[in-house]
Amino acid sequence: MTSRLRRHHRRAVRGGLAASGVLLLGVGLAGCGSADASEAPVEKKSFPLSGKALTIDSDNSDIELVPADVEEVEVTRQVDGWVFLGNGPDATWRMKDGTLTLKVKCDAIASDCVAQHIVKVPRGTAVTVDDDNGSVRASGFGTPLKLRSDNGSVKVTDSSGALELDSENGSIVAERVTGKSVVAKSDNGSVRLELAGVPDLVDTVSDNDRVEIRLPAAGAPYAVDARSDNGDVDVAVPTDAASDHVVKAVSDNGEVVVRSAN
Repeated sequence: MTSRLRRHHRRAVRGGLAASGVLLLGVGLAGCGSADASEAPVEKKSFPLSGKALTIDSDNSDIELVPADVEEVEVTRQVDGWVFLGNGPDATWRMKDGTLTLKVKCDAIASDCVAQHIVKVPRGTAVTVDDDNGSVRASGFGTPLKLRSDNGSVKVTDSSGALELDSENGSIVAERVTGKSVVAKSDNGSVRLELAGVPDLVDTVSDNDRVEIRLPAAGAPYAVDARSDNGDVDVAVPTDAASDHVVKAVSDNGEVVVRSAN
């Protein structure tokens, strides 16, 4: 075989191998559907907690927080997923020094791994959540909540403690909350707050979406700072710069609305 023919043969072999690899990947993925944690088997585990503060470090999971009449932190999890040419889903749950780790890992050429955790927390416990990929929800808390997701929505309902809510890529919603301080920031998502109690401070920012705040009429007037670099601003509550009830609503790219909730 001449040198030119050998070079042509090697290129043909490499091209055939690449095509075969793409075909194999396509065939392998054709039988893989979307992962659905809600259909996965249910697992439960309890973790002792000393003190009145809990931190949750999570990844690739939706987190739901529930205050309950329990002595330990009770976790219910469901994990689902598939991998192509790799490993997973590998789920981890452990408690150390007041930090509950809830993570799901998939290491593969292609994968879809998801989980959901319901975390029952002893009443009177302040909770901090840092979720790398997934939504965070909480309802019925009377203690401070600090909830953050890198990639997912954050929602709090029917709670009376101070709130710090943050999402890098997702919406933020608070409904029927009565805490004196609500701080909410989304880098890429809307912010919507409906307050059922008169706040001392509301501080909201969206870098790229709409901001809407609904305030109790009983707290008027409010010291309102409402601004948008690229969007309409609608303030429909009585205002007074000297008010003890301070409201900040800012969007870099979206409408800003401040109205009465009543």
